[in-house]
Order: sequence, then C-alpha cells, then structure tokens
Amino acid sequence: MAKIPVGILGATGMVGQQYLALLANHPWFKACFLAASPRSAGKPYGEAVAGRWNATAGAPAPDVWDIVVEDANDLSRAEAARRKGGLAFVFSALEMGKDETRALEEAYAARGIPVVSNASAHRWTADVPMLIAEVNPHHTDIIPAQRERRGWQNGFIAVKPNCSIQSYMTPLWALLQAGYEVKRVIVSTMQAVSGAGYPGAASLDIIDNVVPYIGGEEEKSEEEPLKILGKVAGGKIEPYSGLAISAHCNRVPVVDGHTACVSLEFGAKKPGIDEVKRIWRDFRALPQELDLPLAPREPIVVRAEPDRPQPRKDRGADKAMAVSVGRVRPCKVFDIRFTGLSHNTVRGAAGGGILNAELLKAQGFFG
Repeated sequence: MAKIPVGILGATGMVGQQYLALLANHPWFKACFLAASPRSAGKPYGEAVAGRWNATAGAPAPDVWDIVVEDANDLSRAEAARRKGGLAFVFSALEMGKDETRALEEAYAARGIPVVSNASAHRWTADVPMLIAEVNPHHTDIIPAQRERRGWQNGFIAVKPNCSIQSYMTPLWALLQAGYEVKRVIVSTMQAVSGAGYPGAASLDIIDNVVPYIGGEEEKSEEEPLKILGKVAGGKIEPYSGLAISAHCNRVPVVDGHTACVSLEFGAKKPGIDEVKRIWRDFRALPQELDLPLAPREPIVVRAEPDRPQPRKDRGADKAMAVSVGRVRPCKVFDIRFTGLSHNTVRGAAGGGILNAELLKAQGFFG
C-alpha cells in the first residue's frame, strides 16, 4: 500500500530526530513535512541539524536530509503540504512553552490536521486522550466529542503521557486487568539524561552525580496514571480515583533508559509473586489482528536474573518498545516490589507517539 504522508513539528529537536529515525523504514508512514522554529525554517533538514544529530534510533530516510524545514508557526505551509501531498496528520515534538504549544496544536487541529503529540500541553485537557496503546486504547472514543465541542471537522489532538511512567504503568495495568485492586504505589525513578533533551544537563552536573529533582516530574508521575486509568463519560475523561501514588524522580548519568523501583499495596485480594510474574508474562493487550508495526510482541518482559533489568542491557527489548521488569519480591511495607525499565526516547517518546498513530489509523481516524 502507499505510505501515509505525515509531518513532524519540532523536527530538529531530540524527540523530532527520534521520530525521523524510527520512521525511516516504517511500513505505514512516511515523513514528508518538517517544521521547527523560525531559526531553522528555510534550511534543508541536514543543514538545520548539522553537528547536533543525536538520535540513538538510527538515521532518517535518505531523502529527509533535503527536505526544507518550515516554520511551525506558519500553518499555511502545512495546509499547502496537505493540498499538494495529502498530509494526513502531524506528530508534535514541540519544545516551547506550554501555553504556546497548546495554542499551536489547537491551531493545526482547527485547520483539519490531526495532531499526535509528545508534548505535555494537552495531557490534562479533559477531552484529549492520553494514550498508552496497550492500556487505554478505548480512550480514543472521546475524539468525536472533542471535535464536536470545538467545531473541528477533521482535526483532533491525542497525546502520550510522560516518559517516566512508562516503566511501570503497563505492569500496573496488567495487574488491575487481572482483577487485583492496587491501592497505593511508591515509586522512585532513575531517569536518563536524554530525557532532558539536548544539550540537557551539563556534564559537571551529572557525571559522578545523582540529581534528586526534575521539575514537574513527580507531579506528572503521580497524576497522569489517574487519567490513563480513568473512564470516558459525558464528553470528557474522568480520572480514576482508587489509587494513590507517591513518586521520587531522580536524574542519573545514564544516556537512555528510565528505571523505576516500585512498591505496590493491593486490596483484600493479594496475588503471590509467581502469580504476578505469570500475569505479566501472559499480558497481551492489543488484538493480534491489528498488527501494529511498533507494538511489542511481548509488552512486558520478565527478567529472572537477580540484577536485571539494566538500562544498557535491556532498554532495547523488542524494538525498544517493551517494558522490562525484574527483582519481583515481597515488600516489607506494602505487598510486592519490583524494578521496571523502559527506553525513554523510544517507548517513552517518539516510539510511543508512532504506536499511538498506528492505533489511531487502525481505528479508522485517518488513512
């Protein structure tokens, strides 16, 4: 089949680069429209990122280097691309203020161009789905209400959550889906420097060091899971109310891969350690017939070794889209504890955004 033409807003940044690397051989999507800040506009993409290509997922398709970067603020360029080549939607990897990002994403959607966003601006907008494909694919049911409320005929906005929660959200959901109530969670994250973008943390700040503060991360880690676990009702997504999360978020000298040490307290019904491992090994959320290209075949990889998962050894599991878990054992304060790991710039960023777009395509929202 002919590939669906897509665009990237914020194409020159670290996440934008990862999008292009992951789209290089994608069987469904082809990058044809690149936009960034005015300082990059008018330059061939290769010139715009010269000396600062940092995508660990590889290189973009060869023709991408010659695509002229547009000004993301000039929507007429995206409209022209849509008329010329049928631009189906854009990925948003914008790196600007939250209010500016919110307004710009809404402007694209209002012009009939759907936005699949990696940015945080619309994560708490009540009629915008915040998707982890294996956990809440049904939240796309809110999109018709979003369009009707805003008068958007073809455009809409869908977002992905913060990268720090990816390493434990799917394991948590698998246990909930298996019928076990999770009441309280304490999580300590050890987050890679790539999560801060480029150039990110100065070397003298992070080498031989741990920084026990990442602005806004603890709030996101404690609140975003509640929306993901919520329900669509009355034209909005109502957050889940049966869970309390306490998070400690730390920046560590690891290039890629966010690690989380997690303790869980269950309700009256408590699974044993072997049962928890079985649930995770057996977990399959997306119907196989969808055959989404970036969906991991084994969403949760259970490691048996006493010292795994480790970022350097396990962040690339199943196209870097799987969550690896290990050290599953009793907790002396709560019920169980474990260590989770996910690739923050693939699963937690560009790869997660592409998987959301694949889900939306399979559900008939475009292409």
